[in-house]
Amino acid sequence: MKKCPPNYKLNNVCNPNLYKDIFPYDEIPKISFDKIQLPMDLPEKIYITDTTFRDGQQSMPPYTTKQIIKIFDYLHQLDNDSGIIKQTEFFLYTEKDRKAAQICMERGYEFPEVTSWIRANKEDFKLVKEMGIKETGMLMSCSDYHIFKKLKMTRQEAMDMYLDIVREVLNNGIHPRCHLEDITRADFYGFVVPFVNKLMELSNQANIPIKIRVCDTLGLGVPYSGVELPRSVQKLIYGLRNICGVPSNCIEWHGHNDFYNVVNNSTTAWLYGADSVNTSFLGIGERTGNCPLEAMVFEYAQLKGNTKNMNLHVITELTEYFKREIKYDVPTRTPFVGKEFNATRAGIHADGILKDEEIYNAFDTNKILGKPIVIAVNQYSGHAGIAAWINTYYRLKDDEKIDKKDKRINEIKLWVDEQYKIGRTTIIGNNELELLVSKLIPEVMKKKEERAS
Repeated sequence: MKKCPPNYKLNNVCNPNLYKDIFPYDEIPKISFDKIQLPMDLPEKIYITDTTFRDGQQSMPPYTTKQIIKIFDYLHQLDNDSGIIKQTEFFLYTEKDRKAAQICMERGYEFPEVTSWIRANKEDFKLVKEMGIKETGMLMSCSDYHIFKKLKMTRQEAMDMYLDIVREVLNNGIHPRCHLEDITRADFYGFVVPFVNKLMELSNQANIPIKIRVCDTLGLGVPYSGVELPRSVQKLIYGLRNICGVPSNCIEWHGHNDFYNVVNNSTTAWLYGADSVNTSFLGIGERTGNCPLEAMVFEYAQLKGNTKNMNLHVITELTEYFKREIKYDVPTRTPFVGKEFNATRAGIHADGILKDEEIYNAFDTNKILGKPIVIAVNQYSGHAGIAAWINTYYRLKDDEKIDKKDKRINEIKLWVDEQYKIGRTTIIGNNELELLVSKLIPEVMKKKEERAS
């Protein structure tokens, strides 16, 4: 990685650096490689933070106060005092949001901690002081696209404005979280490094930690090794730690999914030294969305080999709440939360599940998420698919299971074949199959009734 002097100075350019060789606008963005490899450095402790009530809420009809509080309770239950889901952030601009934040604070939960988000100005900061919130995020756009085109400022003017509000926050004993918006299009050495160096100086003087949220606003970050700045997730995190001296526990990654990299980028941020990744439940957020909280729960589990005492069944419960109360349409094949994420229709897959469900199920979805394997019956299911549907739908164990060679399975198969011969295009409904099973395999229905009683 390029070596920079410890006191790297702000490059207060007259004209913006828009990296048009990488972002030509009339073409798809380019990935440029310098082939420099960096060492991984996964922190001993890593965390998930949440923006469901901020970035998530601004991309859909606003939640009611009641809904915010209920979701907050679910997040607490999911964390289950593991301390992994560390914080969640709130807007403070409306009476509704302030009331919700206040009630959530009064819950007294340690996790997730209630934090806020404001624009980098003193008027917004008054809201934080009034609420008594201990940490606030502040929007600090850092690319020349934003500094020159949106703020209509020079780099020096933008930096001075940001540092001014940070001093105000520190003087009030509140922890600043600086959201470096659009960092994956920013001049890292010409603006980000000198700015963050100033922030670290202020942090040391006040003896108050200043967090850096690394915001991949357009999802342009790239997780691969050997990629050049500003798109390299590895180099952004490595540079903040090793050039600016930001400790891991003060670096947080915030990504978007515009180029389908949001989960990989978040995991890469962890692997290269950020201790927190910012998420929203179901990935709801601006445009293509944020990193799904539930995805990072599973990334955490794979990296650390455990989930501590998180209660992952709550993921399923909260998904059902979103569908039922918020009328949010969760695509059926979405990993971990979709109704059919662990469903199979192919007869050859169903045959494998009949022998041992581990063949076509990566983990015990029923035990971990409360979501048993789903078998859908259609024209391709065959005898194996029908038998697998019966065995999974009625939770049959060992000797109770119906074999695919059972003659009664063949009768059901003939009925299914006839449905598609006459032009049916939809899957066979569970209610239809139940009627056939009750007629042809009554002992299965008897076992179901015995379990219910």
